[in-house]
Amino acid sequence: MPEASPFLIPLSLPLSRSQLDRAAHLRSDQGALDEFWAKGKIIDLLGDRFRIDGTKLALLTSAQVDELEKQSAEIERYFLGLDSNQVAYFVAHRGDAPSEYPSGYESLRTIGKSLSDLEIGAAVHALALSLWHQSHRRCAKCGAETKSTLGGSVRKCLSCEADHHPRTDPAVIVLVKDKSDRILLGRQRVWPPKRFSTFAGFVEPGESFERTVIREVAEECGGSVESMRYLGSQPWPFPASLMIAFEATITNPDSVKADGEEIEEIIWLDRDSLKSKNQSEELLLPPKISVARAMIESWYGNSADVDLSGKEAWRN
Repeated sequence: MPEASPFLIPLSLPLSRSQLDRAAHLRSDQGALDEFWAKGKIIDLLGDRFRIDGTKLALLTSAQVDELEKQSAEIERYFLGLDSNQVAYFVAHRGDAPSEYPSGYESLRTIGKSLSDLEIGAAVHALALSLWHQSHRRCAKCGAETKSTLGGSVRKCLSCEADHHPRTDPAVIVLVKDKSDRILLGRQRVWPPKRFSTFAGFVEPGESFERTVIREVAEECGGSVESMRYLGSQPWPFPASLMIAFEATITNPDSVKADGEEIEEIIWLDRDSLKSKNQSEELLLPPKISVARAMIESWYGNSADVDLSGKEAWRN
């Protein structure tokens, strides 16, 4: 029997689902984009929240966006891509978040797990792209004003004409294990009480993913990584991260300890203890749309949906 391909990644990550063709070839054709806009489906993004219709994204027409603009709303339009029927998706972004959001607008953190593959692909792209544009109004080279161009895929400086492209911050997230197949979870000081999760950290300049895994595990719990396995990746547009997931086995499970700065508590768990602590709400897990939750459930096994159905908690 031939060996399984190393590129067949078994981990299912909720925000990696996408059926949207980004159609980059259309970005330089403003005439085509204008035609698609007139007939397209448009996501309404206010600050960092989406207008919803029940459990789905509320998709506007170009005429409805025109009406919003008549209400003196400053709106930026960005092209997202095409669906399988060649219908174009855009986002209309109003960048200044209100002090209190009107009803009908929700965070992707709340609605992400209920969206279809098409919707999630469009929503993740829309949020990450819009937040990048909002924070890059000025040129990093000369400080002059920039403008959106190429369907929103670039910002061009109006003075020195430098092109600025969206950036993503890579971060590793690690499920630490021992040779007995227990997992190690940690608690950050800034999290809600009883919330535990996997270990994570940003990739530093000039650093590989693998070296980041080794460094972060050592820094946060003193673990010495013996082996690691890549599990998958997922965009995390809060505001601009890409989470690269690994599991790592360490050689010194008996000597690990929380670093006392970022991590204040750690706990070793087998499947029985995780189930018991989660169901009694002694331990809260990260939310369903997170990479951490997918990693923990994949390790736990097929009954995770039932056995780990206790409360979940966000960072804040």
